[in-house]
Amino acid sequence: MNSAAIRDTIKAQRNALSTNDVVDASIDISRRLWNVPALSRARRIACYFPVGREVDCRFFILSAWNYGRTVLLPVLNGPELMFSVYDPNTTFLRNKHDIPEPNGKKSQQIKPQYIDVILAPLVAFDASGNRIGMGGGYYDRSFRFMRSRTTWQHPKIIGLAYNFQKVPKIKACSWDIPLQFAVTEKKIYKFQR
Repeated sequence: MNSAAIRDTIKAQRNALSTNDVVDASIDISRRLWNVPALSRARRIACYFPVGREVDCRFFILSAWNYGRTVLLPVLNGPELMFSVYDPNTTFLRNKHDIPEPNGKKSQQIKPQYIDVILAPLVAFDASGNRIGMGGGYYDRSFRFMRSRTTWQHPKIIGLAYNFQKVPKIKACSWDIPLQFAVTEKKIYKFQR
């Protein structure tokens, strides 16, 4: 199956989830995340607000903030993402894709290379850590600097998914940025890089 067919199939499965299924799995994933060594040591953690039936990491956001971590959320910056500091008093605006993003000052935004861990939404992933996103390319463009690194330090990219989003094989393109981990409600997947 090509990426478009995988995207359509998995999105249909994901959209069929009940609210209870999403909440239960998202809570399980949020708890399991703290077992990823890179995350338990991280100080700056980029998260996201879910679109539709994506894994809801708002449960994790609250936990990370309570543990004293700097929580960041993506903000569109042209074709790329910057990350803005979040706290419970943060106000939001909806971007052109109708996704809430922090309504903060540009001076409070952080470039991706200064973040320890990125929690990335996805549509599908495979056993090699290849990822299919929603198709906008924002994450791949924002982290393209990672392709030229010979030693991969920061950020670590962790995909959040339901277990059914794991597919046998994704044909990676030269611009794709792979995951180091994927966390589902059933398992933590670690990918060799």
